[in-house]
Amino acid sequence: MPTNSTLEALPINARIKISALWTSIMFVFAYVDIFGFYRSDYRAKIEAGEIGGFTINQSFLLGTTIYVVLPSLMVFLSLVMRPRLARIANITLSILYGLTIVAAAIGEWNYYVLASTIEVALLAIIVYVAWTWPQAPTPSATNQEPLPLRAPTTAS
Repeated sequence: MPTNSTLEALPINARIKISALWTSIMFVFAYVDIFGFYRSDYRAKIEAGEIGGFTINQSFLLGTTIYVVLPSLMVFLSLVMRPRLARIANITLSILYGLTIVAAAIGEWNYYVLASTIEVALLAIIVYVAWTWPQAPTPSATNQEPLPLRAPTTAS
């Protein structure tokens, strides 16, 4: 193996970057929630039927499920939505989630604050990548004709 080899650095599509960032956020969400069960105070609050000032009931669990499902879906939706819609959705959801994460971290334990800081940083990167999403060149800007939708056929 040569010692002064150069590794190939291919550009990564904005959709893939954003999808990977949402995936990372979901891992941090999951682990922080799991770590919470190691805390006796957290388990006691759950057994008392209340967490974070909210009563644990069907409405709370439905809201929590929606809160977790949205970023989970963004992993896939970032790859398949129309670019303009994906850009708007990623910027909007990232900002909203960032605000809720900061609010939830107030007064929390250090592990939670650290994880929240990482989540907010990842969300900020999503906003940046979505905001700077490359524009597709227009045919007139490149002095080229648009590509045909299917290959021309030749008569024999």
